[in-house]
Amino acid sequence: MFRGKKYRETLKQYDKATLYDPKEALDVVCKTSKAKFDETVELHVKLGVDGRHADQQVRGAIVLPNGTGKSVRVLVFCKEERVQEALNAGADYAGGMDMVEKIQKENWFEFDTVIASPDMMGVVGRLGKILGPKGLMPSPKAGTVTPNIANAVQEAKAGKIEYRLDKTNIIHCPIGKVSFGADKLYENYTALIAAIIKAKPAAAKGQYIRTCVTASTMGPGVKINANKQL
Repeated sequence: MFRGKKYRETLKQYDKATLYDPKEALDVVCKTSKAKFDETVELHVKLGVDGRHADQQVRGAIVLPNGTGKSVRVLVFCKEERVQEALNAGADYAGGMDMVEKIQKENWFEFDTVIASPDMMGVVGRLGKILGPKGLMPSPKAGTVTPNIANAVQEAKAGKIEYRLDKTNIIHCPIGKVSFGADKLYENYTALIAAIIKAKPAAAKGQYIRTCVTASTMGPGVKINANKQL
């Protein structure tokens, strides 16, 4: 794979093979960020579980202490009498069947998070094949199917993220922006790792956190000794 000059220069500033302490790793990510925009910092955690088994699934949601640095557009599915409540709480869009039809007919996706009141899931279920593959389907486990719409909207706006295993048993999550600096990124990292550890399935055997890597949008991966948290 061809790598640009900036990327190659970055590789000289740290040791690819070293397992860094979490805060040190995040400091390296910040210092090696060369892009002209504020890069997102992500965490990639490979777990010693097999997500094909229901009793080894790892999934949940957490409000990061310092948010994600991203402006989140929230769509709420609710009954007509609760639309204003959702909008007052900060939702960008709120509605019922009208929103379902807009997505189905116009291929409309100008939102990042979907929240639904429980009494709307019969309607929202029709969008399963559309929202599911995009990771946008609301779920009780993620706290996005809830009667407390206002609270869910406020959490989403404050930087709530959902973590879940992909097909290779890796969790990929944003933990902020390079402009946050290592200290704030470390606070977000600690909160996310603690949540993942707390969500450890009883059926998981052996080493739970296999590898942990952090990287900015355009930067190389820096390995973290995540087991220092255990």
